Amino acid sequence: MSSSLEKAEEQEMLQVKLPESSSSSSLDLPPPVSATPKLSTAAKYGLSSTVIIPIWIALSSSVIIYNNYLYNSLYFKYPVFLVTWHLGFAAIGTRVLQRTTHLLDGVKDVHMTRDMFVRSILPIGLLFSGSLILSNTAYLYLSVSYIQMLKAFTPVAILLISWVSRLQEPNRKLAVIVLMISTGVALASQGELHFNLLGFLTQSAAVAFEASRLVMIQILLHNLKMDPLVSLHYYAPVCAAINLCVLPFTEGLAPFYELQKLGVGVLLTNASVAFFLNVAAVFLVGVGSGLVLTLAGVFKDILLITGSVLIFGNQVTPLQIFGYSIALGGLILYKTASSK
Repeated sequence: MSSSLEKAEEQEMLQVKLPESSSSSSLDLPPPVSATPKLSTAAKYGLSSTVIIPIWIALSSSVIIYNNYLYNSLYFKYPVFLVTWHLGFAAIGTRVLQRTTHLLDGVKDVHMTRDMFVRSILPIGLLFSGSLILSNTAYLYLSVSYIQMLKAFTPVAILLISWVSRLQEPNRKLAVIVLMISTGVALASQGELHFNLLGFLTQSAAVAFEASRLVMIQILLHNLKMDPLVSLHYYAPVCAAINLCVLPFTEGLAPFYELQKLGVGVLLTNASVAFFLNVAAVFLVGVGSGLVLTLAGVFKDILLITGSVLIFGNQVTPLQIFGYSIALGGLILYKTASSK
């Protein structure tokens, strides 16, 4: 999808982090309860960053391109169903891995209570479902390249929400970052040849939901250690159940009538690529510095935009390239500031 898993892209160890405050902690991957350093998953298996990062880039790009292919080449225009299928597949997949591997040993460190589930997992799951449905729906109206450019606005949304909720105090450096990213995204939008207002509003809402989700994690789960697979272990079944409630009112039975035409093989491979992205994300943790992972994410986005031009014939104008370059500069500055 811009999927549940690709979010554990954009969750992308390149996940967006809130700059440190008096109670600093990262957003998508809350700091360990214990300060004792642990060997990264990649190190345990003897894998280096030169192996893991290219695999992560390939899988992350493949998820988006594959989903866009389903929506706009195979004309399977049912994002709510596809997101629900991915989440159901992930819910089963994480439980299989929990029983057969050590990749989800982190579940043992999370003492989930009914109160924590109702007060934390459920509201965050609602935001997650909204983000996934909206971000996937945007592909029905906008090009892959333009959506990637709009996603660069996520740090701005996070900062604005954190300022309003007083989790972070505004300062001159953050104001410059907001200005850079906002200007870059505005120029990219101005240069879009096939601008669609509904698609723009849908993707903007997806960014707002995603930013709210990340800030909510910062508030509610700041003392928990949950890597992408452990997070998915808890959120996938919750989000799948929420989406199943939404499905009858949005797409009804229509996607089920199209399944035979789509084929079981396409559904399984599509969900598998998305799921393996999350597995790769676990290995990605700890293989490089924050700056290295940020630059890898920028490189992935550039490759993805280039791929969308070559594969789907998306048109990218010089003004968009200029604007997106400014936004990426602000994003790198933001990530650098967050890691200090």
